[in-house]
Amino acid sequence: MGVLIVDDEPLARARLARQLQSIDGCQLLGEAADGESALQQLDSLDPDLLLLDIEMPGENGLQLATQITNRPNPPAIIFCTAHDEFALPAFAVAPSGYLLKPVSLEQLAQAIAQARRLSKPQLLQTRSDDSQSIRGRRQIKAVSRRGVQLLNVDDIRCFIAEDKYVIAHHSGGETVLDESLKELEAEFGERFVRVHRSAIVAREFITGLKKSGDGYGVTLSGCAQVPPVSRRLLAGVKSLLTEMA
Repeated sequence: MGVLIVDDEPLARARLARQLQSIDGCQLLGEAADGESALQQLDSLDPDLLLLDIEMPGENGLQLATQITNRPNPPAIIFCTAHDEFALPAFAVAPSGYLLKPVSLEQLAQAIAQARRLSKPQLLQTRSDDSQSIRGRRQIKAVSRRGVQLLNVDDIRCFIAEDKYVIAHHSGGETVLDESLKELEAEFGERFVRVHRSAIVAREFITGLKKSGDGYGVTLSGCAQVPPVSRRLLAGVKSLLTEMA
């Protein structure tokens, strides 16, 4: 994975360059101290990934990222910044990660591992897939003070609404999302089924029904969570299990 570091601070660039040496499958292609230089090297080096600062002289990282993402076959972008207040604006530009300085090797390695899933060949495949709009996103982004986490929809077992939030239960644990259950159901209705007013579950992971108090819950492979099934929807869930048998 070819990497271009864009940061106006030489020490910050040097730190990231040292860390990249410890991450398998990464090659440092070049460094840039401002947006103009970054765009020039982008054309000549054709990197797969940018490690991009936000506050720089001249054009800032958000403006640069907007230009880059509007290009055909853009590289993945991981923002590396000392300011957490840019998380939401950065999220709007669709970065592959958002890390706060000083960036640790563990954080960088994890963000790069996530960014690999958004490499340019994969983006090309996504754009050429005419059914993508039907299936919805392949990944969901969750923004927190720790950065941006990308969740593969294929790994999500269920979405559970709790208070004002929705929790995605997936192969790696649990993640809080800032999206409504209604929106998620509308987007992923072909892959997830409503079992309760507070829960939708992935059809492919359903393994059965489990008696729970006066009602039932859905058992899911690879997930300890047992979402409740409402009485109104129980017949539909039983019918689905019959079809899957």
